[in-house]
Amino acid sequence: MPDVDFDPLAPETFESFHAEFSRLRERCPVAHSDAWNGFWAVLRYDDVVAVAANPELYTTTVQNVVPKIAFTGRRPPLHLDPPEHTPYRRALNPYFRPEKIAAFDPVMHDIVGGLLKPLVAAGRGDICAEFTHRLPGYVFAHFFNLTPELGMQIRDATREFVAAVQKFDMDAVKVTSLALYDIAREIIEMRKAEPRDPEDDPVTGLLAVRVDGEPLPEEMVLGTIRQFIVVGMVAPCVFIGSMVLHLAQHPELQQQLRDEPALIPAAVDEYLRLLTPYRGFARTATQDVELGGRLIRKDEPLAVVYASANRDEAVFPNPHEFVLDRPNIGKHVAYGVGPHRCAGAPLATLMLRVTLAELLARTTSIEQDGEPTMTGWPEWGTLSAPLRFS
Repeated sequence: MPDVDFDPLAPETFESFHAEFSRLRERCPVAHSDAWNGFWAVLRYDDVVAVAANPELYTTTVQNVVPKIAFTGRRPPLHLDPPEHTPYRRALNPYFRPEKIAAFDPVMHDIVGGLLKPLVAAGRGDICAEFTHRLPGYVFAHFFNLTPELGMQIRDATREFVAAVQKFDMDAVKVTSLALYDIAREIIEMRKAEPRDPEDDPVTGLLAVRVDGEPLPEEMVLGTIRQFIVVGMVAPCVFIGSMVLHLAQHPELQQQLRDEPALIPAAVDEYLRLLTPYRGFARTATQDVELGGRLIRKDEPLAVVYASANRDEAVFPNPHEFVLDRPNIGKHVAYGVGPHRCAGAPLATLMLRVTLAELLARTTSIEQDGEPTMTGWPEWGTLSAPLRFS
């Protein structure tokens, strides 16, 4: 059996994960752990890109996350490789065109501003519990043309699912995952009964897709909606808390961005690199392969650690520092790379830019007000971040 190079279950602070993986990138860039029946962690930028961009050699169809938590069905497009996944991406991509995202901008400002107002007025609070765990529910409801009440139901169900994953309670993972499927099924039945313009409604659009004259399999449409529910809810929750906590620790950066709001898009790009929330997206070797000097056997799982790749010293000088306008910032892989790069990246980026802009415009200072609680695998980021606001 391979050596055990690291323990993904070790307790973490805000920066301890990155210190550990900086050490491993230097000494053991393809590292092995015996957790969850054993897996490899791919840590260097070039190796991460090579794995994620080669579905023939590293497939996502067996296991898409480390630890394996998908027991309740296949969920396109993440669980499929090309060409099987292509109709689903082709159906979803038009909803994230620049003109669609631009039209969503004023809605996003209304949502973000409405949620931030009471938190800032109170002067202190946990931005994760009081803002980031609520924000994606409202955004998801608007984007999918649902009621805010259903958006909050999705938020609550997602929170229970994520809590089960963080505890590695696989029985609870299955139960809470099935509850999310029930919500996705409800949304589909709503659209069957009352279709909307497929140009403006993703679910109606998926139901209208035809491949060789046939509709997409209904269980796959169900899986697609179920996948969007979780991915769209989880990553912003942990990432925004990390971003604002970093701001709280760097008051000079806060003020620079308040004085020059035109820098906010560049700041968000650098935060995506520095505070990437994903470290456990998985692939499975389709044959024996050597990577980073290690022999990966056929059918062994690999975690594609985007959070480590984005701090690879060989690609990003001074990788642990926040640097505005990095000359190669466009190389970051926070949204993935290859055929499975996040379809919703434009909407997520808008959410982050508006959050940063609204929060800085509504405050004169943000300060840390206690120790954060960090997530475990497969995400990296804050579950709670107590802050004070002036």
